[in-house]
Amino acid sequence: MKATQKDFASGAKRAAMQCRVFFFCGPDEAGASAAANRIISLLDDPGERVEMAGSALRKDPVSLGDEARSGSLFGTTRHILIRASGDEAHDAVANLLSGSGEACPVLIVATSATDKSRTAKLLEKRDDALVAMFWPPDLSAVTATVRTLADGAGLQLNGDIAERIARAAGLDVRLAQSEIEKIALFLDSSPQSPRVADGDVLAAIGAKTEDDGFMPLVNAVLSGETQKLQAELQRMHEVSINPVGLLLAFERRAAQLAQISAKVGPRGDIKSTIDAEKRARRIFWKDERDIATQLRKWRGPKLERLLAKLVELHRALLSNSQSAELLLAQGLTEIARAAAPRK
Repeated sequence: MKATQKDFASGAKRAAMQCRVFFFCGPDEAGASAAANRIISLLDDPGERVEMAGSALRKDPVSLGDEARSGSLFGTTRHILIRASGDEAHDAVANLLSGSGEACPVLIVATSATDKSRTAKLLEKRDDALVAMFWPPDLSAVTATVRTLADGAGLQLNGDIAERIARAAGLDVRLAQSEIEKIALFLDSSPQSPRVADGDVLAAIGAKTEDDGFMPLVNAVLSGETQKLQAELQRMHEVSINPVGLLLAFERRAAQLAQISAKVGPRGDIKSTIDAEKRARRIFWKDERDIATQLRKWRGPKLERLLAKLVELHRALLSNSQSAELLLAQGLTEIARAAAPRK
């Protein structure tokens, strides 16, 4: 079966009960990951989590079926979470579906894939599988999600506070959920004992806005402003910016550029497209100039290489957390130089 971004939430419970394979794709990796976590939370007994990489499955496509049908180390239930790029997991999923015997739930978060990819086509007509594609959300959508998350955590907050949390999270639902959980813990709230979260609470423990942390570095790198790079990387070190959180900000901006670039087309008008996105509240007015500059630098194959580079960096950071800051600094320097004007 297939779900759109809009109807996923309403159909998630039924899908968790009916499906065994889930394929979440699209340029919004944060939304796809949040959807996977939502399904896991709705499983009757999710049990042990087994994580697998798409690159490993591409080399050994038989291993997924073996893993999905093997028993947990502790004799309990389990589920498998796969992080892949594009169609890396296609052959492994095909082998899984062709095998016999009951398999545990398999959830795939596939960056750089769409609902037109080979893996999606393999699954979309099956009653025991779900394909859902996620685009970067706009401010109003994330604000609404924040209020829903707050209700579930026993937090009472108005639209202004919800919007501030959405902005501070950079429209990343995972970061917004983390903020909600932190506030709920601080106030000791629950659905049975709700608490009011106001501006004072947010100021006391809430995250700084994205502009205070991530975006100056994001814009310096993607705009090719190499003269600013050293100072920004030094600031990243001095204020202990989380490398993975920062990389997620780069991934969100790159996904936004990809989405807008698709609307512009090979010969379209960047300015008029950005104006339309701004009117639709999909671009903040303060980001307009930076996005226009970056769209002119990252188009077509060059933008595809940027997306692939960010995926590669993400994997490197997760597999070597002790050197994450150094690896990220090296990767961002390469990207900034690629964006810089040719001399």
